[in-house]
Amino acid sequence: MPTSHRTRGSPIHDLAAQLRRLPPSCGPARLIAVDGHAGSGKTTFAGQLAAALDDAPVLHLDDIATHEELFAWTERLLPQVVEPLRRGETAHYTPYDWIARSFGPPRALPPAPVILLEGVGAGRRALRPFLARLLWMELPRSEAWTRGRLRDGEAQREFWAGWVRAERQHFAKDPSRPFADLLVQQCPEGYEVLPGPVETPGADHAITHGDGPSAMC
Repeated sequence: MPTSHRTRGSPIHDLAAQLRRLPPSCGPARLIAVDGHAGSGKTTFAGQLAAALDDAPVLHLDDIATHEELFAWTERLLPQVVEPLRRGETAHYTPYDWIARSFGPPRALPPAPVILLEGVGAGRRALRPFLARLLWMELPRSEAWTRGRLRDGEAQREFWAGWVRAERQHFAKDPSRPFADLLVQQCPEGYEVLPGPVETPGADHAITHGDGPSAMC
């Protein structure tokens, strides 16, 4: 794998081409995780990557999590999404309504050549065996959380206080960054995609947070 995706073409389109060439990882699908701290830009990046992949489906983990289960959603995601996709079948999951605090009607997720799994914890231990690649948004947690708080406003201050505690606990027990294949760093001109700890010889796999982003931009 190259050490960087800084080329004369678009880094996102270069990445999309690379992902298409990967062998399937979950039935016929290549399941790609986009993980990182809350507020790190995962949703925006995943949307752009999906467009470069000819509108690949994106499963947002905000649709799987709930107020009571910010991170304890593995036992819902596996049977609703992962197992059907492994069998080459259409998955059906019930998205959570954060306003009504209830699950909505089932939503179909047909198997596709590439499916993006976007959200905090997408690279967790239970999902990694089914991933073709794990991408980590390389932004320090303090900066990401500040961005998230500004985005959501004062009305979500109490929610964010609880979220930060829960995210710290999750990554302390089940870190994603040490197992990332690629690090995605936002730059003024777009994105820089660099090898992650898994692809970097001698990398310190004890690092559990993206608190030291590369200064390559």
